[in-house]
Parts: sequence; C-alpha cells; structure tokens
Amino acid sequence: MTTITADPARVLRLADELPDLDWITDASRVARLSQDFSWFSPVLKRELAGKTADIAVRPRTEEEMRRLVAGCARARIPMTLRGSGTGNYGQSVPVQGGVLIDMSGYNAFGWVRDGVGRAQAGIRLADFDKLSRPHGWELRCIPSTFRTATLGGLFGGGFGGVGSITYGPVGVPGNVLGIKVMTVEPDPRVLELRGADALLLHHTYGTNGIVLELEMALAPALPWVEAIAVFDTFDAALLFCDRLTLMSGLAKREVGFFSATVTAYLTGLADYLPAGRPAAMLSVDEAAEPAMKDLLAAHGGRVTYRRTAAEVQATNRTILEYTWNHTTLHALKVDKTLTYIQSAFDPARKIEQVQALERALGDEVLMHLEFLRNREGLFSCIGLQLVRYTTDARLEEVMRIYREHGVTINNPHVWRVEDGKAGGLAPGIIETKRRYDPLGLLNPGKLRSWHAIETAALA
Repeated sequence: MTTITADPARVLRLADELPDLDWITDASRVARLSQDFSWFSPVLKRELAGKTADIAVRPRTEEEMRRLVAGCARARIPMTLRGSGTGNYGQSVPVQGGVLIDMSGYNAFGWVRDGVGRAQAGIRLADFDKLSRPHGWELRCIPSTFRTATLGGLFGGGFGGVGSITYGPVGVPGNVLGIKVMTVEPDPRVLELRGADALLLHHTYGTNGIVLELEMALAPALPWVEAIAVFDTFDAALLFCDRLTLMSGLAKREVGFFSATVTAYLTGLADYLPAGRPAAMLSVDEAAEPAMKDLLAAHGGRVTYRRTAAEVQATNRTILEYTWNHTTLHALKVDKTLTYIQSAFDPARKIEQVQALERALGDEVLMHLEFLRNREGLFSCIGLQLVRYTTDARLEEVMRIYREHGVTINNPHVWRVEDGKAGGLAPGIIETKRRYDPLGLLNPGKLRSWHAIETAALA
C-alpha cells in the first residue's frame, strides 16, 4: 500500500483516453462540485477550505463507470464519489484531489414489487418515491433534503430522517436489503452484497467500495397529514412529542420538537409559529389524526397549520423541509454565527436529560429534537441543536457537557469517518476496504484507520 497523492497530469491524460465520458473541466464548476454543506460547521468550513478535485466526471452507464474506474486504478488516481452534495460533514469533499465522480447521471429507477424497490445510486429520493407511490409504496425514511439528495448519498453519508420514527435509521438491518458494488481494480469486478455485508459500506463516505445500485425495503404509501402544533410551555410540547411517539397504534412519519428559541428562526413559517411558543411538526396518517388531536388537547396544544396529502402534493410545499437538518439551514440563513451539534439521548432518561440540558445551557444551545426508533428498536430522540458559536473550545465544552449528562455525541465538526462516530468503526469496515479498494483510491484521507495501516506498511 502507498499513500495516495493526485497527479494533475495523469488526471488530464485519463480524460484524453476516455473522451466520450461527460468530463467537467471548468475550474469553477469543479470547485462547486467538490463542496457540500460542511459549511454548517465553522470548523469544517475552515479545515476544508480550498479542497477540490482536479476534474469531475458524470458517468451514465455501468460500462462508462467500469472504464473510468479501471483507468483510475491503473494510473493510481484518487476518486471521490458525490451524490448531490447535501451532506454536512465533508463526505464528498476531495481532500487529496483527483477525480470527482458525480453520480447524478447514474439515476435509473429499476423496479418495485412486494414492498421492495431497486434503483441506481444517483436517483433522487423524490424521484424514487414519485415512481414507487403509484404501486402503493414509498421509501421508509428520507432526509429533509429529499428533493435533491440521492439514494446512494443517503446510504453512503446519511443517517435517517422522516420515517425513522417507525423504521429506525437507514442502517438498521432490514431497511437496506442489498447493493451492487464495483471494486476499484485495473479490472473492476461487479458484486451483489446482501444484508450485513451490504451494511459494511453504509455511512463510510464512499471510502470502501463504489455502490452502483441499492435494493430497499419500502413502506406503504399512506395519506400523510402535515401539521404544526404550538404549546404554552417547553415541557408541554416535549411531553406531547414523547407520548405521541409511544402511541404504537398511530401511524406516523415525523414528530419533531422545536423550542421557542428555534422557531424564531423559521421565518418561512412565521404565520404559524407565534413568538415565544415551542412547537411540534407532525406528519401522521389521516386515520391517526383524531387520536393525535385528543392527545394534543390533553397537553394544551393547538394546531396552527394543517395540510392533507393532496394539498401537499398540489402545492409542492411541505413542512418536512423545516425538519431534521433543514432546521439548521433555515436558521443559518437568518444568523450565520450559528452552528449545531448532533446528540442521541438515552431512551430511558430522554425527558430528564433534555430538561436538565435546557436548564444548564439555556439560550446558548437551542433545543431541536427529532423523535425516532433507535438501532435497538427503542423509542428515543436525537438532537440537532443549534449552538451560538463563539470558539472551537467552547463548542467542545458544550459537547462535553452533553456527554456528562449521559447523552451520546456524534460530532459533526470532524471530517474523517471514525472521528464522527461515537462508537468508532464497525468491525469489518477496514477489511471491506481491503477487499474492494485494495489500492486505497476511494476518498483518500477520510478513513483514519486505513491511513494508519498505510503508514505502518511504509515504515
């Protein structure tokens, strides 16, 4: 194994050898494609500044991908895969140059049957659902960026989203059934991986294999009603969200909690978010709405916004684009000094932890929670809290305070795979890279453990 560094001359020769591919050479376009939403973090914005590929390419067929990968392997050219760049952790930012592979042209829908669907990695999630819903099915969970985010991007760099309240995060066994993978070798192989083997490529930023297609378990497409409810107190809104999450007989897709300090930044919904009132954003099955309203009344809440599934479709507007990390995006449009943290609460103590941290940090950390079923199948919540950023040291201190309260932090201010994972790398990820990317050409620099192996080999 050798340390990878891009040679611009070799990159340009590769483009000359494969002239029929859709190459992008304009420096400004390449620079734009080399970025994602890592500017949410002032730390990543600084550390990843100026990182760019030497060239970008948009493959459209498996054969084009095979020739591209074979050429890169022979010339030892680094490759970084990109979906639509909606990630927040620098997943698709090339830190060692080379070729940026834009997967947006590799976007064919395959099929859907019996609650399972398959498509190429570059398909947008909204397009997948548009094609699967006439068959009565939809994706189990989608990020708030579903209009532009790709299926491969969700798998390679995402966590969960709308729908995780029922089905858990993307990486829970049973959500992703299989993937088609291309190896990075002078003569690339194409393999089908199922179950646990497929999940070894999940959330690894495209560092240990090129995912071409994904086979997903789907959910019944229900008539989802969207609503915003507001409350008199922080605790009333929090307890309502918790109780609604636990009501197993109510089909739901989204339960999000927003403190009054957060709702003040959601200016696009200002007509429905009275000043000083915490809120819940909800998506429930039409049949579940009466029971939801009974629970709401018991907690002193009232609905300020309601849209049926038909109305959402007709207007093409959805409150889902104010949930999950879209909340952070909307807030940053108002106040660019904000940033955020990612936290996972203890299912047995989540309410106590949230209340204690709200008291401890007050207006410095603005509470935004998304309720979900965790990897162990327990109902809990994760936080995408807004933080009034002052210094890197204080940001680290805030995360330390959360950990002292028993809350897990998945740090969104680091750009290497294992640094952002509270539990480190899952066993088998490095061996998977050794098997499918033996030359270490995929997104080099992002997998700290692989770099350590390379360094030891050179010693």
